[in-house]
Amino acid sequence: MPTVEMTSHLYRFFPALENREIKVPIGSVAEVLQAVNEIAPGFTNYVLDEHGALRRHVNLSINDTIVIDHKTLSDHVPDKAVVYIFQALSGG
Repeated sequence: MPTVEMTSHLYRFFPALENREIKVPIGSVAEVLQAVNEIAPGFTNYVLDEHGALRRHVNLSINDTIVIDHKTLSDHVPDKAVVYIFQALSGG
């Protein structure tokens, strides 16, 4: 099963995810995020916009590869992968 990890600031909003190994079924990125949302309701509302795409300042990687499909989240998450969710840095 894939594992989901995230930056520590997300635990402030979703304490149910803190200090636990988050294992999810194999599937698309969208399905993985939905599985996390079942553990911590509201999670997808925080990381996805009203169209179901990743919010502008949220990035996601599968192992060491940044997910490019931010709109449909169709990238496949294989067994034993690590999905890492983090806030993108921007500004100037």
